[in-house]
Amino acid sequence: MDPKAQLINRLDYVDATRIARGQAAREILDNPDEFGTLLEIAMTEKGVIGHRACWVTEFVCKENLRLMEPHLDYWVSMLPGLTDESAIRPMAKLSEMLCEYHEKTDQPFTTWTAEFREELIAVCFDWLIGPHKVAPKAFSMRCLYLLGKEFDWVHDELRATLLKGYPTGSAGYKSRAGHLLKKLEKSA
Repeated sequence: MDPKAQLINRLDYVDATRIARGQAAREILDNPDEFGTLLEIAMTEKGVIGHRACWVTEFVCKENLRLMEPHLDYWVSMLPGLTDESAIRPMAKLSEMLCEYHEKTDQPFTTWTAEFREELIAVCFDWLIGPHKVAPKAFSMRCLYLLGKEFDWVHDELRATLLKGYPTGSAGYKSRAGHLLKKLEKSA
């Protein structure tokens, strides 16, 4: 059996529990050469296997975010094709982790290019204004806030988008949006 089929077979036994996702992530962390295959499955497989691969990718990256470095361009180019909330939420969380890492680190990824960041901005705005649950929206807000420190126009658009969505947003949306709107006002 080829490595991709083997990994798909293993993902078939992963459920939504933290323990199961953590065990699957540990297998990838112990065999980092499989990370590229996991990411490919996460970004291309539809249905349950794709969701599970996204969940495991998030858990792997929580432990070793640098595994993403050689895959950033591929990953960001595939994000717009995700349509299921079970896949979008972990990828939005991964976006936030990447943005936070790059704000705090003195060892940035060489693949963290302006073009990459612009693509990520577009995806985050799509998730923020699209018909998504609050988690991807909240992760996108944070990404856009951090990326807006480098791209001036982003903060203006983020402010306008948050103000437009605030009246009809959920409690979680309003909480995150309110927090960021205060930060945006201080930095204006």
